[in-house]
Amino acid sequence: MSSRKSFKIIFLFLILFSVSSTYGNKHRKPCKEMTVYFHDVVSNSTNSDNATASIVAAPAGNKLTTFAPEFRFGNIIVFNDPITVDSNFNSPPIGRAQGFYLYVDKNAPNSWISFSLVFNSTNLRGTINLMGSDPIWGNPVRNVSVVGGTGDFFMHTGIATLVTDSFEGLWYFRVKMDIKFYQCW
Repeated sequence: MSSRKSFKIIFLFLILFSVSSTYGNKHRKPCKEMTVYFHDVVSNSTNSDNATASIVAAPAGNKLTTFAPEFRFGNIIVFNDPITVDSNFNSPPIGRAQGFYLYVDKNAPNSWISFSLVFNSTNLRGTINLMGSDPIWGNPVRNVSVVGGTGDFFMHTGIATLVTDSFEGLWYFRVKMDIKFYQCW
């Protein structure tokens, strides 16, 4: 066997071993974990003083201070919600959840979300970026992708498990997020 052919076989083996050890382990342990809460107060005609979210688009004929009928289909909400380490709305925030969610289903109030957790404190700096489908109703526990980050979370990826911790009418909800990073740099 020529040395060139041996080199190709060894190189191929190393690539296959590298790929299988990186992606083949379905029971990998997270390299970092954290739990945070974000508190969403959607603006309506009576709560604009403490609102952290606003309906910025609605189907034709709907007001921006009420949700659309038919499972809120077509509403787009932009938010800048406080992030806390516990479920208390009045706890000091450790950052902000900034982004938007769109109601995208005519059969159930399900949304698609894209947002960043923005940290700028002495303990945490940087962002965690999340996005994905959030089938709210009928799914008390949902997962969305952690697609990247900056600062202390540079290039981190993983899964955020979302649990609606409190839902008070149409205008306030609190989400508990258990974030597990499976790739840390």
